[in-house]
Amino acid sequence: MMALTGIVACLTMSAAEPLTVAFDDDGMITINGKRTLIVGSYYAAKSDRPFDEMAEAGFNLIHVAADPDALDTAHAAGLMAWATVGAIDPDKRDESSQAIAAAVDRIKEHPALALIETVDEPAWTFMKADQRVPWQVLEETYRIIKARDARHLVYTNQAPTNLVKTLRQYNAGTDVVACDIYPVNPGSKPGFALFPDGHQGDLNNEHISQVGEYVDKMRQVTGPNRPLLMVLQAFAWEALEDEPGIKERREEKIQYPSYAQSRFMAFQSLIKSANGIVYWGSHSMPQPSQAWTDIKRVAREIADLAGPLSTRTASLRPGIDYHEMGHSVDDGVQTLAKEHEGLLYLFTCNADKNFCKATLSGLDGWTSCTVLNEDRTLPVENGAITDTWRRFDVHVYRFAK
Repeated sequence: MMALTGIVACLTMSAAEPLTVAFDDDGMITINGKRTLIVGSYYAAKSDRPFDEMAEAGFNLIHVAADPDALDTAHAAGLMAWATVGAIDPDKRDESSQAIAAAVDRIKEHPALALIETVDEPAWTFMKADQRVPWQVLEETYRIIKARDARHLVYTNQAPTNLVKTLRQYNAGTDVVACDIYPVNPGSKPGFALFPDGHQGDLNNEHISQVGEYVDKMRQVTGPNRPLLMVLQAFAWEALEDEPGIKERREEKIQYPSYAQSRFMAFQSLIKSANGIVYWGSHSMPQPSQAWTDIKRVAREIADLAGPLSTRTASLRPGIDYHEMGHSVDDGVQTLAKEHEGLLYLFTCNADKNFCKATLSGLDGWTSCTVLNEDRTLPVENGAITDTWRRFDVHVYRFAK
């Protein structure tokens, strides 16, 4: 029976058509014409059913080798995938161009393939101004890929720390832009990818709300129309210190993002206009563990809201009136409104390091409010609701008429 099931699955995969992947003018990726919120991961779960576990947790995109067998495994679990094919080598242009073309040809007809990646963080060289891979190289590589495969999108992840004008040059070599930012780090020890102050990011804001500021920065790179994915933290910086010859790990400094931190960074990314999230680093995370359970919990919550999150942003911009709480409001409450199937979804997060209380107005016509995943409701009075947010807190409101 198992052998027959496997044969049927293989026949189904071979008969399935390749995905047609594009994007709308607000950057939302479309799969066979359907607007699709991306919830992805660079690594599968460490279990006896890794891809199935990812799909059950709400992930819909996984990174795999540029190999049909790896794509088969993802497809069998109902996952889309992206694969890396590299970039041309200017010193071996003909040879490397042929290798890339061959890699694309091997995978382009596979029904699981969604995105093709060239190289990671091409504009970034640690502690130097030089670009590791010049943008012209990626532009040339992009033309090779698109000549072989116009059905899928090209994906490029950037480090967070290059100038906007530098990163814009790389748009010529990609369709989808991503940016990785990993701000949870209790130590101040410098290391690879960490500045002398112990941080990967380089903005003045050293809190986890810097994630939203990097979304704003990357929107300057992409403009409003190109897909933007934020690559978020699924590891502890100190837990990466486990290679031979690398600095000794300090067990007391191993800190994985908590559920609350991961939830905030994911929802803030989407509220600030990202078209999806992708996690990196879970290869170094103990599985099973509370940290891995927390990441899957966030992925599941977002996947369950993919319907409203993938719709176009509503015109509603609620008014925000803060109540006096004895301290300033710096960033405060950020909001994103979506209408879906006759309901209004208002996604909010408090980007401030202090708790706050605020009244959100402009909700005329909506008569009931449920706070999702919190088992509570709020009264809607004169088109307004009042609520409190802890530091770096998230509330998702669903309104009905």
